[in-house]
Amino acid sequence: MKRDFLKLSDLGRADIEELINRAIELKSGKDSGLCPLIGKNIGLFFEKPSTRTRLSFEAGIYQLGGNAITMTPDELQIGRGESVADTARTVSRYLDAIMLRTYSHSMLEDFAGYSSIPVINGLSDIHHPCQALADVMTLREQKGHVAGLRLAFIGDGNNVCNSLIEAAAMLDFSLIVACPEGFEPHDQVLEHARSHAKGDIIVLRDPKEAAAKADAVYTDVWVSMGQEKEAEEKRKRFLAYQINAELLSCAKSNVTVLHCLPAHRGEEITDEVIDGPHSAVFDQAENRMHTQKALLEMLIK
Repeated sequence: MKRDFLKLSDLGRADIEELINRAIELKSGKDSGLCPLIGKNIGLFFEKPSTRTRLSFEAGIYQLGGNAITMTPDELQIGRGESVADTARTVSRYLDAIMLRTYSHSMLEDFAGYSSIPVINGLSDIHHPCQALADVMTLREQKGHVAGLRLAFIGDGNNVCNSLIEAAAMLDFSLIVACPEGFEPHDQVLEHARSHAKGDIIVLRDPKEAAAKADAVYTDVWVSMGQEKEAEEKRKRFLAYQINAELLSCAKSNVTVLHCLPAHRGEEITDEVIDGPHSAVFDQAENRMHTQKALLEMLIK
């Protein structure tokens, strides 16, 4: 039976731990000569432009011996009105798996419902599970473990934050989210995660309170793609949520700084911090490729 990866909780805890261990092996160069995807065609569909998602998937698929076929709506009939159902059924006859980076999570779910091949969420308006896998791997590398850590997420309670909430509940670390009123994480994601989390999953307003004694501090852009009309208002509301030296001083002395990129330097994070000794941002970006390679190995048999 085919498996989809639309949200982090589509995998079990044991799956995630196995996947992270495998990603660390792949990063070390182990099995670099193996080509488990040889003869396999992987579709990459982009409604939203991308740097890291596109390059990490294309490079990773090539390294595993597969063939990546990148598509946009303008290049397919779905951009001219063909239904999601017909598109999903058709591409399933040609491909062995497909990644979609899209606006609507419900569209992703519809596509997966009609597809007979694994569907991977490369980003939607509610979840960004591929990013969460890379985040967990980076925390493992930096701290040696994930369970018991205290992670502060400062900024918009967006898709990245939602997937981190799922990760916290599944992998037993505490997540403290600081955001302005009206920019909280998704209610259902938060409620479900809290119902079975061992650690704290807290939403509050004060970024310094969230960062206090944190093992890692994480941020993302304040204005995501598709929110350009809200840009000025959001920048005003988020001024106090910048990751800078003053905020970082509230955290542990060995704090790790994370950002999923792209960064708007001088807005949500300062140059001093993103380029500083605590930053693991570019390791985090690299780890997208390693975790996605392990994911593809797991989903495509």
